[in-house]
Amino acid sequence: MDHPFDAITEASLRRRHSAKWSRYPVDVLPAWVAEMDYPLAAPIRAALHGAIEDDDCGYADPAGLGATFAPWARATWGWEVAPRDVRVVPDVVTGLAELLQVATAPGDAVVIEPPVYPPFAGTARHLGRQVITAPMARTATGFAPDLAAIERAYAAGARVHVLCSPHNPTGVVYAPAALAAIAELADRHDVLVLADEIHAPLTLPGATHTPFPMVSAAAARRAIVLTSASKTWNLAGLKAAVLVACDDAPRAILARLPAEISYHAGHLGILAARAAFTAGGPWRAQVIAMLDRNRALAAELLARHLPAVGYAPPAAGYLAWLDCRALGLGDDPAAAFLARGKVALSPGPSFGVEGHGWARLNLATTARLLEEAVVRMARAATA
Repeated sequence: MDHPFDAITEASLRRRHSAKWSRYPVDVLPAWVAEMDYPLAAPIRAALHGAIEDDDCGYADPAGLGATFAPWARATWGWEVAPRDVRVVPDVVTGLAELLQVATAPGDAVVIEPPVYPPFAGTARHLGRQVITAPMARTATGFAPDLAAIERAYAAGARVHVLCSPHNPTGVVYAPAALAAIAELADRHDVLVLADEIHAPLTLPGATHTPFPMVSAAAARRAIVLTSASKTWNLAGLKAAVLVACDDAPRAILARLPAEISYHAGHLGILAARAAFTAGGPWRAQVIAMLDRNRALAAELLARHLPAVGYAPPAAGYLAWLDCRALGLGDDPAAAFLARGKVALSPGPSFGVEGHGWARLNLATTARLLEEAVVRMARAATA
């Protein structure tokens, strides 16, 4: 079934100057970075145009974002957040770095669950922290957190667990029981859980996201949530994210952050996020319908053109984690897709050694461009 967003043309997308559309030559179809091809939501467009018309491009004032995020979180997940417990930062990775600096010391261990978003490990190592991996477990239906591996990592002395929930790149939505088990382990071993929940608003039909602090009292006292309107409403370049605490211990950690960090966020980003949380619901529903269609379409296209590729449709977000090992393209099949097929995917090895032989495909485009991407991949695989 066609979706209104399918009317978007490649020619119009190539007028963009964002990273997705400017990194590669014009003969390459980009399907890599987590950036959508869809038009801005009308309320966000109006808020940004209003600021430009008013010459309103000064420094950010973070006041008010917590007051819009809190009712949105309550309406979306039943998550009770006090506006005063919401701290503004430029983006999730910056928030992660700032939290690691106040909550850990050089040499402390940080747990990640690869294959996982590359900046987690890169940020921790850049700050002189040790990275301990608790790789996601393979199951009959896809991936799941390996609780035994997480417990071993905690017992080895980890101070922080960077949890990606929903998980990037696998698209896994953590079950409440798994989150509660992680919280109990964190409480037992005195581990701070930094829960990156940036993909949560794009949880797709058939799955339900649970904010980590909601699963138990232990989770609330052990966690800080990092999230943003940026992924859901395609606002990454505007720079505004939030850190959320729900208990005294995480509140104390937020209190140690530099006072000026909130003012480093983008003013336009804060205006856009407020518009998203207050009036962006209908647009978000359109996007969720599009992504639900596209994850099924990807399965059909891969079965037709690349049946040897393993694919479990994501339960959240728009990133397809593709097992390309049977294609014989080596550790980095994305390199072959780029060189031989002129289609750019995210390289699997950048997500950890667990990504060798894998690649990540961005599904947030039109039906025609998604099919073109898969056809180019197939051409590369047979070249």
